[in-house]
Amino acid sequence: MDASDRSAVCAPLAALLYRAEALPALADVLNGPKRGFGYSVSHAPDASEGWVELLASGLTFDLHGLKDGPSAPASPIATTIGLSQPDIGEMRWLTLAPGPHLAGAGGLLPVIRVAAMLLIELAEMSQAEGISWIPAHLVLKPGLFGQAVLPWLEGGPFPAPAFVAMHRLDDGSMASRGLNLLMGQEFILQPGKSEDASLLARTAVRLVDWLVAHGPVLQPTRAILAGTGAVSLEAQFGSPILARCD
Repeated sequence: MDASDRSAVCAPLAALLYRAEALPALADVLNGPKRGFGYSVSHAPDASEGWVELLASGLTFDLHGLKDGPSAPASPIATTIGLSQPDIGEMRWLTLAPGPHLAGAGGLLPVIRVAAMLLIELAEMSQAEGISWIPAHLVLKPGLFGQAVLPWLEGGPFPAPAFVAMHRLDDGSMASRGLNLLMGQEFILQPGKSEDASLLARTAVRLVDWLVAHGPVLQPTRAILAGTGAVSLEAQFGSPILARCD
């Protein structure tokens, strides 16, 4: 299966962003395991093809956009954390997609965990300026991504800020972006009696964790969120979850 066929099987989950002069080549990725990074190279075509297959924890991922090959296309960005939009516009993208045997499984937490580990290792191995979680249209500085994700990889809570972006609507509500990959729905969170914006933001993060653990909302439900209180949830087919702080 050539590179174009493989790209059509599984859309990229994430990308590493680089200044053009720092974009890794195939040789850099091949040397990673020799430097103690926890993946192996399971298939490496000619460097001119610009991609390589990586194996980690029994799962394979395709890395596209390496130096000396075709550029990987950039994806839309709506939220940046630790970087500015103008800087990102000049960067090159190195995309990470689940391998063909994982077609349709990109939203499963075990796959996301391994993808996150690979992103952290590849960013540490090279001079990545940012990590993009593509379903959320989100880009973070690698250090911030690692701070969010590493405790989760060690058994901690789900790192919502690394995988789900939040944006504020004109009426003060908060809407999620990227949650659909994880549990099939997005949400709009409306404030309750308190107009505290920071409380609403914390509630949104706790709600992501609750929804990832409990799955889709199919009927009116009340979620009790640690540290922020109760949220009433309603959903209509094909529409975002409407969440209201009590």
